[in-house]
Amino acid sequence: MLMDLDGPEESPASGGKAKQLVILVHGLGADGSDLIALAPHLASVLPDAHFIAPDGPFPCDMAPYGRQWFSLQDRDPHVMLSGIRMAAPILDGFIDQQMTRFGLDASSVALVGFSQGTMMSLHVAPRRPDPLAAVVGFSGALLAGEALLEEARSRPPILLVHGDADDVVPVQATPAAAGALQDAGFAVETLICPGVPHSIDPAGLRRAMDFLARYLNG
Repeated sequence: MLMDLDGPEESPASGGKAKQLVILVHGLGADGSDLIALAPHLASVLPDAHFIAPDGPFPCDMAPYGRQWFSLQDRDPHVMLSGIRMAAPILDGFIDQQMTRFGLDASSVALVGFSQGTMMSLHVAPRRPDPLAAVVGFSGALLAGEALLEEARSRPPILLVHGDADDVVPVQATPAAAGALQDAGFAVETLICPGVPHSIDPAGLRRAMDFLARYLNG
């Protein structure tokens, strides 16, 4: 399924041509405006990066506002996985579209996800033929990690950040994801943030900035 996505974006802080692309993938019930707020912070270490935060393809079916990548009304892992697999070509096609738009290859592109956006990013990135520069996942989870042993086509470096006071996605999801990714040959870093709920705190943001700068700035 291919759909045209749109959302807020920020041009490179340097004022020049985009040398990198950071795609911000929001969570359930939010939209692109939720994560584009990260752009000024990330731009302080990535002045040549273009940031774009696409709105999810579907209206949220659990709230009167916001968007979603797939439904979470049924939390059965098999149902969620089928939702991810349905939405994956939409995000995958958007990545291709934006790479063409800016004339960039995969080594200049990073995905940054939050919650459901992390689930999407951890599913899509490994199944792309060429490794993205980096993937950062906040407060998320990996579904069907064992499938990566057969389905992974590339292995970008991954950072997973999670608050240990998260009452939406349990913090245990991050070590579980890291273990499955490492078993499938991925280089994974994790940061558990004490006392942080389902959100991004300054320590997590700083770690993400350092991680993205390391892999996108060469």
